[in-house]
Amino acid sequence: MNFPGNGQQVQSKEDFVRFLSELRINLSEHPAEWENRSLESYLEAMEAWLADSSADSSEPSWGTLAELLLAARIYE
Repeated sequence: MNFPGNGQQVQSKEDFVRFLSELRINLSEHPAEWENRSLESYLEAMEAWLADSSADSSEPSWGTLAELLLAARIYE
């Protein structure tokens, strides 16, 4: 499964829907690659990544949302 390296290749709603499908399949097939497998730890990692990131908060792009979801897999 190849995710976009930084999520910025996700540029449209359709790209994001495909990305979500790939992310879900990756969790199912490769759970050891995920530091945050429970919903609670995943959401906590999302919160921490957003707080620590330099992402522009005015209008996130599809790519920024993809980056957030990718980072939450492993962010501590």
